[in-house]
Amino acid sequence: MGQHFLVDLNIARKICNSLTADAAGAETPGREAAKTATDVLEVGCGMGVLTQFLLQRSDIVTWGAEIDSESVEYLHAHYPEFTPRLMEGDFLKMDLRELFPQGLCVIGNFPYNISSQIFFKVLEYRDLIPECVGMIQKEVAVRLAEPPGSKEYGILSVLLQAWYDIDYLFTVNESVFNPPPKVKSAVIRLKRNGVQRLDCDEQLFIRVVKASFGQRRKMIRNSLRAAFNFEGEEHPFFSKRAEQLSVADFVELTQWVDAHRK
Repeated sequence: MGQHFLVDLNIARKICNSLTADAAGAETPGREAAKTATDVLEVGCGMGVLTQFLLQRSDIVTWGAEIDSESVEYLHAHYPEFTPRLMEGDFLKMDLRELFPQGLCVIGNFPYNISSQIFFKVLEYRDLIPECVGMIQKEVAVRLAEPPGSKEYGILSVLLQAWYDIDYLFTVNESVFNPPPKVKSAVIRLKRNGVQRLDCDEQLFIRVVKASFGQRRKMIRNSLRAAFNFEGEEHPFFSKRAEQLSVADFVELTQWVDAHRK
């Protein structure tokens, strides 16, 4: 899984405290406010370094998703009160709508090699997830939080920023992990913004964003013509590169594609 276990308790406490206490269902557009403590799912509990601090919070109900059987056994032995809410299995394959119909927040020290997949999963359930706090590779964290115009700005930056406000919270040094990774890490927080629906076909929006970055060194004209069958007209954005467009620009471009594709 590419997991590096966090061993610094101060960092674990800081990650736990980064999850806001007001992350109830009221923060997710279109849903009624939660009347009880917020369900929080920790992805990749490991040896429980972060789990122990989450369990101390009275404003949340902590759940866990852990794929490693040895870690699950360790957690059962050391945190017996957590056992009923610890699910052994692959988070990426879980049906969160069935497990948490009233919504949930997501938190964790995410394995580097699946961190992007975790965020795509969050996007898939964006109507249920008002907040996500994750420790990931610094390079990825920077990319997700970057504004348009940066060379780091990419597909996941656009898609996440369409539905979430993203805060780069703090950098984490290699020395706080066992084994130490070769790169620095960072903690970011995603909080659902006020957008209930984009002003375009959302599935087409995702296709347009992905296609636009498919040949990111080329102008959007070339990228989109390779993915869609257009009439002869052109949009003014066609002469730009994908990293130059904001979320609002991509919404406008999606409207145009929808009207002009055959």
